[in-house]
Amino acid sequence: MRVLLTMLLLSGMALGQASDTAKPTDSAPQAAAASSTKVAGQPMQPTAPPAAAAPAQAVDPNAVVIPAGTKIPLLLKQAISTKNAREGDAVYAETAFPFVLNDRIVIPAGTYIQGKISHTERAGRSQKRAELLIHFTSMIYPSGYTVMLPASVENTPGNDTNSVKDKEGTIQADKDTGKRLEDAAKGAAVGGTVGGIAGAAAGGFNGARYGGLAGIAGGVAWALLKHSPEVKLEVGTSLEMEIQRPIPVDASRIQVARAGQ
Repeated sequence: MRVLLTMLLLSGMALGQASDTAKPTDSAPQAAAASSTKVAGQPMQPTAPPAAAAPAQAVDPNAVVIPAGTKIPLLLKQAISTKNAREGDAVYAETAFPFVLNDRIVIPAGTYIQGKISHTERAGRSQKRAELLIHFTSMIYPSGYTVMLPASVENTPGNDTNSVKDKEGTIQADKDTGKRLEDAAKGAAVGGTVGGIAGAAAGGFNGARYGGLAGIAGGVAWALLKHSPEVKLEVGTSLEMEIQRPIPVDASRIQVARAGQ
């Protein structure tokens, strides 16, 4: 009987140990995780979650760009002359006609354009011609919305006596060859008459002849030594402004400006 009890007790203890070994221990998942982070004895970096896609930037429907090379007709709001203009003097004009881009008015008529005189040179004697250089610096809508400009004069269609000579927009007085020849002829006639009379009084026929020739020469010299014409731009003179680089503007503020007109 004792032998039977002893055998049952031993068999029960063996079954308990077998069931304990069959249960997973708490350290098993940790060991599995640790083993998964190692490859060939090297620790593996944990895998980062996929990055979220960056949100697409919304396109502003009111963003408008005036392209470089755009030509805008202007009307001058003040008179300018190289006779008294100085470098740094302000220049005021306004747009004469709306500028439309993609079926939208980008620059309404009557928008103020402000600039300055960058260079001025008075006319001189003989062939020295007067010059005037204007740079436009800002565009002011009626609402007060202001856009900075790099722009220059492309043409002076409202002035027949001046022309633009270079890409910088320098306005130069035209040559007055015909006027000079006319003045020379008048000077020669007057000088010859006066010289002939004076020569006749002093030395008879020969005196009149030489006096007349001297008077003609003096009259021609006086005409040729006169100053060339100045550059004169009257109020209301038509100018053509050229935009020199792309200009971004806010169309919503342009619409406000139009509503306020």
